[in-house]
Amino acid sequence: MNPAEVERLIEEAIEDADATVQRARGKHDDDHLQAEVIAPEFADLSLVQQHDRVYDALDEHMTTDIHALELKTRAP
Repeated sequence: MNPAEVERLIEEAIEDADATVQRARGKHDDDHLQAEVIAPEFADLSLVQQHDRVYDALDEHMTTDIHALELKTRAP
């Protein structure tokens, strides 16, 4: 899956989120991605809850298009 598309999905689902997504293991490994997501709503959530919000945003793509996602989340 294209990193820009993953960014779009996250930013559309999480209000005021800023997502940066890139390939985790080189440009030819399309299904391993790393992402950093910064969102105000994360301030009141645990790390597990923050990650769950990102996984929810990606929905079925996490089981079909994305094999692995290295994820960092935080509030601004």
